[in-house]
Amino acid sequence: MRIEQLEYLAAVTQYGSLRRASEHLHVSQPALSEALTKLERELGVPLLDRRRSGARISREGLDLLRNMQEVLEAVARLRAAAGAQAGAARTIRIGTVNAGTASLLLPAVRRFQDLRPESTVEIRNLQQSEIETGLAEGVLELGLVNLFDGDDVPPELEATAVRHGRPVAVLPAGHRLTEGEAVTVDDLRDEPFVGMRAGYLMHRFTHRLFGSAPPATWHSTDGAEMGKMMVAEGLGLTVLPDYSVIDDPLDRVGLITSRPIVGDRTTVTMLALHRRQARLSPTIRELIAILLDLAGTPDCPRLAS
Repeated sequence: MRIEQLEYLAAVTQYGSLRRASEHLHVSQPALSEALTKLERELGVPLLDRRRSGARISREGLDLLRNMQEVLEAVARLRAAAGAQAGAARTIRIGTVNAGTASLLLPAVRRFQDLRPESTVEIRNLQQSEIETGLAEGVLELGLVNLFDGDDVPPELEATAVRHGRPVAVLPAGHRLTEGEAVTVDDLRDEPFVGMRAGYLMHRFTHRLFGSAPPATWHSTDGAEMGKMMVAEGLGLTVLPDYSVIDDPLDRVGLITSRPIVGDRTTVTMLALHRRQARLSPTIRELIAILLDLAGTPDCPRLAS
């Protein structure tokens, strides 16, 4: 059971229908319905009376509503007390996949620290599923992940598109393939390769790219940062989002470079994720704004879940 599920049911009661509640909460109606269906299964009672004309709270839901409101009131008091105890100093907990850490997140944290010296930041390098779970459970305040077109964002999270890019081949400086403007999939097959382990976005991409004929030598690692270091050491080539390579410290000092992959039109988007709630804290809003500014994305497009 999650707090937002209780908040969803309270909104259905307040606004009279699932449709009006979804409009007020800025949550899609299917996502709202799915969350309440999960709560119904957990409690073992029907909370909504679903008809062709729409869904409204059921009699059983009304019987439980007072208890739910007491829980929500207790949560509000707890949050207020925690906010008062936090005082001037506060730690922002960020979960990130490696792809955006060196080139974007670290410069953003440096600027954020200049603006809010009273705040501290805790950065955790995690896989996307771990970040999504941490945000939903309140363990993290902000997450940076990468998605392909068509990938879904969990309904309890809100996403802001920070960067758009394409997968590129990452090569050590001076490699013979740097003489061309692009590399082919066969070029990559003929070289030792550094792949991401299962659970990373680029693991999915490279297996789709190579199909049934992968490179003969395939090293594996956790995350883009180690992958780039392995490339710099001459252990093989890898494939990463272009924004993970451009302006990376290893790229700036001339140890690695990148080339587009011939025939590939895949797009990848870096998203800033946070838990869906009525009011986003000023510190998280400010940090997202810094990320957008550094990424050259002046607007703040919110993506539907």
